[in-house]
Amino acid sequence: MKKNYYLMSDGLLKRKENTVYFVNKDVKKPIPINKIYAIYAYGSLTFSSQAIHLLAKEGIAVHFFNYYGYYDGSFYPREKLLSGDLIIKQAEHYLDHEKRIFIAKKFVEGAAKNMDKVLKYYSLENHISSILNDLDGCNKITEVMNVEGRIRADYYQKMNQILPEDFEFEKRVKRPPENMVNALISFGNSLLYSTVLSEIYNTQLNPTISYLHEPSQRRFSLALDLSEIFKPILVDRLIFYLVNKKMINADDFEKDLNYCLLNDKGRKTFIKQYDERLKKTIKHRELNRKVSYKRLIRLESYKLIKHLLGTKEYKPFVMWW
Repeated sequence: MKKNYYLMSDGLLKRKENTVYFVNKDVKKPIPINKIYAIYAYGSLTFSSQAIHLLAKEGIAVHFFNYYGYYDGSFYPREKLLSGDLIIKQAEHYLDHEKRIFIAKKFVEGAAKNMDKVLKYYSLENHISSILNDLDGCNKITEVMNVEGRIRADYYQKMNQILPEDFEFEKRVKRPPENMVNALISFGNSLLYSTVLSEIYNTQLNPTISYLHEPSQRRFSLALDLSEIFKPILVDRLIFYLVNKKMINADDFEKDLNYCLLNDKGRKTFIKQYDERLKKTIKHRELNRKVSYKRLIRLESYKLIKHLLGTKEYKPFVMWW
């Protein structure tokens, strides 16, 4: 079974036959090509040309993160699952204002309902549902984004009731994160973005054509769209679990006057638990079988494809547990 590989130190990726080796002064680790789903590089990574050719041939993405754990970019192999018809439909749904805003609202709806589910799990009342009602009157993407921002602000205000006092959270600050909770959210969101991108790669969707976020030459903005739905499920719930179980504490952070970041130990703990959560399975209501959390992201991409092709109207994934 293929799995994600997380490289936490500097090194070289080189090829010998159908095996990729991660090599540095301390280790020479073989990674058989048929076991790699995606590679996440948190150290400085050098490739041999043979390794790049093999990864490209096998359609294996490599995601790069900087010293602070922020996503830098990806080695995104040439797409094999091409569909001219779908690309045309994707572009059409972006260019047609009504079609675009419909999808954008659905992404916000899915994210909001999952945030509400997270808070209800902790028996916390909130204003998410009432704010979400304002989505009906939105006629511009900026208005949709404004509603999403208000929902997330209400959601973040409730976090202090879930987290212990030493993890007090006042407001969302991204770059750089100024406290431990912001550091965890930024790190988790960056990791999720690359996970979603890997799942999109394994479909016929073009990751640069998006609906809620504006397309950009420097990012795969459709991954940002789909990530919104899964942030409460895969990132926020994991943060609450790690902190409340004392698996991550103040010793797992680097702090300076203007920033707070996870240190090596903290990153390793977060990644290990994140990967375990991706593998965790639930009984899918419609498919009537167990699927992993990672598979849910792929299924969400398939649902979007069906909507774009006019097969079935898109409804965002919402937790039922």
